[in-house]
Amino acid sequence: MMRRSGIKIMSGLLKLLTPLLHVMLACITLGTLGYLCAIFINILAAHLLLSVTGESPWKLGFGATAAVMILIAIARAGLRYAEQTCGHYIAFKLLAVIRDKVFTALRRLAPARLEGKGRGSLISVITGDIELLEVFYAHTIAPVCIAFIVSLILTLLIGSFHPLLGVFAALCYVLVGVVVPLITAKMGRAYGMAARTELGGLSNVFLESLRGIREVLQFHQGQKKEDEIREKTEKLNEMQGGIKRHEGAAASWSGALVMLLPLGMMGLGMALKMPFPAVVMTTVMLASSFGPVLALANLSAAMDSTLAAGERVLSLLEEEPETPDVVNGEKPDFAGAQVEHLSFSYEEEEVLHDLSAQFRPGEIVAVTGRSGSGKSTLLKLLMRFWNAPENTVKISGTDVSRIDTAHLRTLESYMTQDTDLFNVSIRDNIRIGRLDASDEEVEEAAKKASIHDFILTLPKGYDTKTGELGEMLSGGERQRIGLARAFLHDAPLMLLDEPTSNLDSLNEGVILKALREEAEASGRTVVLVSHRKSTLAVADRSYAIESGRLS
Repeated sequence: MMRRSGIKIMSGLLKLLTPLLHVMLACITLGTLGYLCAIFINILAAHLLLSVTGESPWKLGFGATAAVMILIAIARAGLRYAEQTCGHYIAFKLLAVIRDKVFTALRRLAPARLEGKGRGSLISVITGDIELLEVFYAHTIAPVCIAFIVSLILTLLIGSFHPLLGVFAALCYVLVGVVVPLITAKMGRAYGMAARTELGGLSNVFLESLRGIREVLQFHQGQKKEDEIREKTEKLNEMQGGIKRHEGAAASWSGALVMLLPLGMMGLGMALKMPFPAVVMTTVMLASSFGPVLALANLSAAMDSTLAAGERVLSLLEEEPETPDVVNGEKPDFAGAQVEHLSFSYEEEEVLHDLSAQFRPGEIVAVTGRSGSGKSTLLKLLMRFWNAPENTVKISGTDVSRIDTAHLRTLESYMTQDTDLFNVSIRDNIRIGRLDASDEEVEEAAKKASIHDFILTLPKGYDTKTGELGEMLSGGERQRIGLARAFLHDAPLMLLDEPTSNLDSLNEGVILKALREEAEASGRTVVLVSHRKSTLAVADRSYAIESGRLS
């Protein structure tokens, strides 16, 4: 992935802010007024001290000054609260919008572009990375604008005493608010991206270890997994330690400058032989006005991780799908499927070579071959998960790349080797196959998949929850729920990838009988990928893939 600059990342994130621009303007206005109130409390305090000696340049009595200070302090509290409310409203509103965009992007990219991406890494993006963007929207955009406006006002105010003092004040604001953050951000950027990437890797290892916990324990690999997690955790801790050291260095540099620069202002005022009250007032103005720019300096370290998170989120949002959806394409009725002289490669590795096959209505066609021979790839090309060469994969004589994507999905049911379940009821897990299906249709599909009787033995029947990732069910039970989904989808072309690999002979026989009855009764075409000879016995025809070639 090509690294983009911090400016480009921020520009991309700012585009997402457009619908809430009016709220951001209100936030900036409130924040500017709040900081000016805080600054003028100190300025009025200096006026009170100078008025004791009779040297204050302002003609404002003690009582009036105290009253104004109290009013300003109250206003400061209200303005600060309103500013924070606006800022966090923008942040959390946009986080919801970004989450929706990310999930939409994942649906658009799936499945081809998501193959090879660890689940833990994706979870890290849609949780931790998006959460980090709250720093940018709530604590970066408004503070930058507020710092610029407040610094400009104070520069003009200090410059009214003497132009050189105004120039010195502007240089001080630029040094603390721009130079220091840029230097420290450049130093810490690599730490931030490395830490976000390592966190994604750790999440991926941890998630996969949890999903395979039974196998890990069965084959005594617990210590190995523990060592792997500990190694990645220590590496992540080391990177986060670098970020913290960088934060400390940035804070110490900024703090030192805030202490020294007012002394420079005082020295310059005395060198210009200005009156003592003017020297005091300009020094107090500068010393009390670093709040906005200091907030920027303190942000630089936190921005390392935030910009890294923003880059990962924007990269996901901008990634193009392997097979864009076809809208307003052709919508043929199903009259069989075929592949003609199909060759296909994953990058430089050829998987299928010059395949030709027919899948006629009402037939059960078996596809066999060794692992890695390209059987599953053939099904994915029929589903158009990947783009095949033109006119090599057809449904009803029409190239799948010209068929409306939504219509293509109604023509095909696809069952993968792994069945993903959600922590909802079994009924709702099956209903994913067709969301508008009635309870009776769900149960009929379960009967065809030989899972109905088992479901009835559960405490809540079809309302029983499957647990996280289907942990309450065995591999065979999960597989039969996946097959029930395929039956419920009721498509004329069923693509089944190892549908009985985890089943015993009895359940396998029931399912094969159901497939034969479906093919004969409804004219449904079934493409069956399997290693089992007993499974292949139900097929009308068989193809064998060997080294990417079909026989």
